[in-house]
Order: sequence, then C-alpha cells, then structure tokens
Amino acid sequence: MLSSWVTGAAAGIVFLHLVQKFLFPYFWLDLNYLLKVVIHGLTLESYRLRGKIFTVLDRFVKEAERQPRKPFILYEGNVHTYQDVDRRSNRVAHVLLQEGALKKGDTVALLMSNEPDFIHVWFGAVKLGCVVAFLNINIHAKSLLHCISSCEPKMLVVGADMVGTLKEILPSLQKDIDVWVMTKDCTLPNVKTLLDKLEAASEDGVPVNLRSVNNLKSSVLYIFTSGTTGLPKAAVITHLQVLKGAAGLWAFGATANDIIYITLPLYHSSASLLGIGGCIVLGATIVLRKKFSASQFWSDCKKYNVTVIQHIGEICRYLCNQPVKEGEKDHKVRMAIGNGLRSDVWQEFLVRFGDLKMCEFYAATEGNICFMNHCGKIGSVGRTNFFYELFFPFDLIKYDIQKDELIRNKHGWCEKVKKGEAGLLISKVNVKNPFFGYTGSKIHTEKKLLHEVFKKGDLYFNTGDLMVQDKENFLYFWDRIGDTYRWKGENVSTTEVSDVIGMLDFIQDANVYGVPVPGHEGNVGMVSVVLKPNRSLDLKQMYEQVVMYLPGYACPIFLRLQEIMEVTGTFKQQKFKLVSEGFNPSSITDQLYFLDRSKKSYVPLTKELYEKIFSGQLKL
Repeated sequence: MLSSWVTGAAAGIVFLHLVQKFLFPYFWLDLNYLLKVVIHGLTLESYRLRGKIFTVLDRFVKEAERQPRKPFILYEGNVHTYQDVDRRSNRVAHVLLQEGALKKGDTVALLMSNEPDFIHVWFGAVKLGCVVAFLNINIHAKSLLHCISSCEPKMLVVGADMVGTLKEILPSLQKDIDVWVMTKDCTLPNVKTLLDKLEAASEDGVPVNLRSVNNLKSSVLYIFTSGTTGLPKAAVITHLQVLKGAAGLWAFGATANDIIYITLPLYHSSASLLGIGGCIVLGATIVLRKKFSASQFWSDCKKYNVTVIQHIGEICRYLCNQPVKEGEKDHKVRMAIGNGLRSDVWQEFLVRFGDLKMCEFYAATEGNICFMNHCGKIGSVGRTNFFYELFFPFDLIKYDIQKDELIRNKHGWCEKVKKGEAGLLISKVNVKNPFFGYTGSKIHTEKKLLHEVFKKGDLYFNTGDLMVQDKENFLYFWDRIGDTYRWKGENVSTTEVSDVIGMLDFIQDANVYGVPVPGHEGNVGMVSVVLKPNRSLDLKQMYEQVVMYLPGYACPIFLRLQEIMEVTGTFKQQKFKLVSEGFNPSSITDQLYFLDRSKKSYVPLTKELYEKIFSGQLKL
C-alpha cells in the first residue's frame, strides 16, 4: 500500500515536472526574478515605514566602516579602498563647504572623465546634500554651455584633462558660477584649484544631517540624455531611481566577491548607477578605466581578475572585430551586463570569448520602466509576465512612423499591437512608477508624457522605442523612432538591415538610414560602412547579401564607404549628419555606390547616374 502510494506520488511529481517543463519552461527563472523584485520593493517600503531613508551613499559609508581595507576602486595600478574613498570624499566635502560656501540643495556640475576623483567629488558633494550634474565630456561650446545653464549649478568642477574645454567656454560662462579645477595651480582667470586644498583638508566624517533626506523622491543627480532629437536634456534622478538602478547587478546574480570592469563613461547612468551604485550595494570591487580600449580589454580583465564586465551599444562588436588571439577564453569573466547587443554579435561573442552569462536589459535614464533578460535568451532585452505587469504596467501601441505620431481609432483611443508586431513602448505613470522628467522648461517633460491613451485621465511615459513581444512574452528592441524610415509603403528597421550587413566578414561598422529622393515618397535606404583592417569591399557579395536576406524594399539603394564611423559618447552611431549629406557624389568625397539590380552588384555612383536618379529618369 505504502509502496504504491510512493510510486504514485513519484509519478505525479514527474508528470508535474514534465508539464512545467513543456508548458511553463521559464517558471523557475521567472519565480526567482520575481522574488528579487519583491524583496527589493519590500526593502524600500521598510525604509519608508521606519521613517528612515537609507540611500546608496549611506550604504557606501556603512561599507567603509564594515570593510575599510577592501579595494573599492582599482585604477591604473593603484588601489583605492572603501576607507580611502570615504576619507577623500570627506576632504572634498569640507573644502567645498568651507571655501565654496555650498549648502544643501545647491547643484554642482561635474566635467570630469573616468578617474577616482570623479567619484570623490560626486560623493563629497552629495555628503553636503547637493545635487550633482554629470556633464558629457565629449560635447563642447554652445552644447556644453546649454547643459551647464539648464541645470543652474552654483559650482562647476573640472578635471585636469578637461581644462582645455573649460578654456573654450569660460568667457561665456555665467559669472555667478564658482569654477574649480582638479589641479594644484591654474592661470585661468577667476578659476579656483581643488587638488592643493585637499591635502590640507580634514578627512573626518561630514555631519549626517547635511545629506539626510526625508523623501526618496528628492533629487540627487542630473544625468543628460544623448540629445539625438535636439540639445541634451538633464534628466532628474532621485534617490529612488539610484536605489533601483543599483540593484541591477544583484538582480542578475553578482555578489560581493565579484570584480566589475567599468569602461563606460561615468557621466552615463549605466556606469554610475548600475556600475558604481551596484558595486556599493554588493560591497564588491570595480576596475575603472579612463577610456574603453578594445585592444587592451581582455588584458585588463586578466590582469585584475575581472569577473563581471559592463557593455553598452557596440562594445561587444568592437571586441569581436579585434584580430583573433590565442587564449582569448583564458579569463575569469563569468558575466556580461549591458544593453544594445545584436543577436549576431551576441552569438559570435560567446563563441570567441567563452560561455559567459549574458545579461541584457532595457532601461532609459529618465524612464520608469525596466526589463531584464533573466533567462539569457539571445536577442531579447527582457521578459514579462502577468505578475511583472502588476508592478510595472506597460503596453505596446500602434504608431505611424511616417507621420511620427500615435495611431488613434475613431474614438480617439490608442490601440495595442498584437504579439509579434512592433509597437511603441509606453509605461504607465502612477505613484509607484513616477516620471520625474527634466530640469528647466516643463515643455521637455510634458513632451515625454501621453495623456488619454486608453481612457480619460490616464497618463503614460513615452519611451520613444519600438518593441516586439513574442508569444513567449520575450521582448525585443525593434528600433528607435526616428531611426526608422518608410520606403515603398513599408517601414524599414535600420537595426534589421545593419544586422544583415554586419554578417559580412569584411564589414566592421554598418550605419543604416533613410535619405529623401525627389519624386519619391518616404526615404530610400542608404548604408555607410567601415571595413575591417586590411580588408577590401566586395561589391558583388554585398549585393548578394542584402538581396538574399532582406525584402526588396529594405535593401539599401546607396552605399557609402567611410574610414571612420562617428559615434556618440555612449557608442551610438551618428545618423543625422549622414542623412543631411545625402548621396551627391559632387559634394561627398567618400566613395559612393548604387545598387544595380541589372548587373546584380553595387556599382560606382557617378555624377551622370546621380543626375538620372535626381531628375527621375531612373526609377528606384
């Protein structure tokens, strides 16, 4: 009797296991991720109920007390322990308080490249209760002045290697901004030096009441968006957003024993919130590099015993484009965390560099929605389910790319797309998922909000991204609004086209965009390519590749060969300049080619051929 009961129970367990495996294959992975979301939410709620706000900086100070001698930052061969960073940031705070006359709520703008003193100044200012604005070190002149004025800082701190940039804007800088440079001396007028004063400053702790906050929704950082649709905007980052961003490494499975390699610019949220903040939450160690280097990347990983790497945009592809070397898999890296990784690069990366855990996620600096690919499915930016949508409600809605506007039905409401179709990702704005917007004019904030979407009174954040959700509830980035063009009545994804062209072994970079042609509706496809070193352009193979893998309307009609591909500070390809330059061989010095279906190849775009296209004699 007992044996039959045991046999039946065992059979039942096996049956349930098989049902779960075939009908709910991601159940345990989903459950594990959901539990982490709940745990993190309960932790934040417990702070609120106890009336004690515990920020990431508070966590850092505690870690400095708990493990003072543990390395926090490894930089250019030097070790900066948790205690070292805590004490030096105290010195910064004392100097800024005494000689800079900073007070709680003031804004400090930071123009520094990746170096430990970036973190020291950041932490020191926040210890005084100030808001810190991270300035993009790659912008200059009017754009930089715009960024500085938009966050209205009382003080500007500039790194030693950025003094040249400061010199450019100093005559136009507002006179009421206190300017400091991280040097011991400076000949620029009305500019103070910080490095010399740190030597004499106290390293004693700063009174806790200066940095204490009563609400997690109070501002602590301003991080600038890339400004692809105009001048950069300063996104308001609250303590709540910092806590959420800092939980990312932990959520993916990183631990206190990990060593995290950061090559991304610290002014970007991925490096500062996920990287630095995540390291603090774990009590781990970071390896900081001044600038990303594809040739030195794996050497650094081996030298510092790196176990977790961060990537964004095209970093993984840059690494795959490096010449193959012996022992490429001889490293301790077990996890790669980032976003913007194409499927083909993802697969090649694993083949080249080992079976790493690839942790892809989707998030926007100012956004109120985040997806994490906790299952490791290649190409996906994340996964959703019923329970996740209870916490973070979102939808994918129909969008007219050509008109660049929402598609509303006869009743004025937006409509959701079907699974498998591309739709605009929108996230509901409510008390639990607020949108804090940007500093300065409220117009910028209002433009990112959608009203009356499905019913009267509802409010959503417009991510500006087109996404696809498959039948298994995995989400895929399809394209950015504006990076998509319409040709022959069809919407063309630039990401899809560049993925196909990137499969060619002689292509290093492929930047796809649409250009207007007189007499034609929409924009015709054009691709700018950069070749791998010591490789030549095979025009016939290029033709065969696009014709084989792409629908006719998606095949780039024009081809431009460049030596260098222009990218932003976060490795995003620049398109707008290329679009404005078009395909005129009289004004473009780069080699241009035309897709000639009669010759089954790309052929040189001559002035005569251009005139025929421009005048309409040659139909596209």
